[in-house]
Amino acid sequence: MLTSSETPIIAAIVLIASGILGWGFYRARPFGKLGILAWLQSVVLMTPWLLFFGLFAAGIYINIVGILFSVIISAGLYIFLGRKLRQAGQDAILKQRATERLAAQSSSEPDKNSPAVVELQSEPTPIPEADLSLIRGIFGIDTFFATETIPYQEGVVFKGNLRGEPEAVHNRLTKSLQERLNDKYRLFLVENTDGKPVMIVLPSRTDPQRAQLGQKAFAVILLIATMATSLEVGGILQNFDLLSNPERFAEALPIALGLFVILISHEVGHWLLARRHQVRLSWPFFLPAVQVGSFGAITRFESLVPSRNALFDIALAGPAFGGITSLLLLVVGLLLSHPGSLFQLPNQFFQGSILVGSLA
Repeated sequence: MLTSSETPIIAAIVLIASGILGWGFYRARPFGKLGILAWLQSVVLMTPWLLFFGLFAAGIYINIVGILFSVIISAGLYIFLGRKLRQAGQDAILKQRATERLAAQSSSEPDKNSPAVVELQSEPTPIPEADLSLIRGIFGIDTFFATETIPYQEGVVFKGNLRGEPEAVHNRLTKSLQERLNDKYRLFLVENTDGKPVMIVLPSRTDPQRAQLGQKAFAVILLIATMATSLEVGGILQNFDLLSNPERFAEALPIALGLFVILISHEVGHWLLARRHQVRLSWPFFLPAVQVGSFGAITRFESLVPSRNALFDIALAGPAFGGITSLLLLVVGLLLSHPGSLFQLPNQFFQGSILVGSLA
């Protein structure tokens, strides 16, 4: 059953999330179809949880089957929209290339009386020709033999043949690019839609930006809110409402600390592996939740990830560290749960999990 203090909090969370979706739609409209598809992906991810918590606040409870069913549908729609988004992005790129080719053909026979031609001729290229010549000079027959150069957003794409191991070639070309142009450009080795390797060069000004002061302040607010919800969960698990009984703060503190240690260990795992791969991460944005304390945190990359291996290591480290910490706390909790202890576990608790039952 919901207490009088929980219902307004859950309702506020639902309203805030709905407001975020509305603001996202407002920001996505200027980007046309691509923006709307990206916004819809956010909607399908948040809708099951908004529905669950909204009904929960209204006193309507959904069983685990309904929750899993809604999550599966949400994941399916997310994948479907992702494919549509990639297709729309490719169509936009093809349209841009066709426009550029038509413009190039029309510029080969300029009309002196046409103002459109004058405007086209004054439009700057994505990368200055001098820089482009230096960039072409880093390629060779023993690394990457470039056969075609295509303008791409603010940079260029080089099609060609890869000669050697991808990681070794990328490291060698990146070093050569830095020697010629310092940190002015970034080099990426990726696969195109045909599965063939291509080189993409973009200006360094497109790198991920560091968090601003307002974003850091928002992260601190979410941290404080998560500490509050963790304390509230510590009280709920002992059958009292901390907001109604603040004098029992010390009783809720041990469970809240356990939850927070798990959250912090998760973020420490991400941070350690990111530091190992020389990747910069933003401050974690914790997601407070009254029912479980927190849904974790969102951490943004503030620098480029050098490889897929680095991305995998950084992504896996958080759940690995958090899982190990959770398991250790579970073992400690089982050892402390005995007749006469302050916090005893009922027998039904051991029947609800194969892992807990095996450890017990």
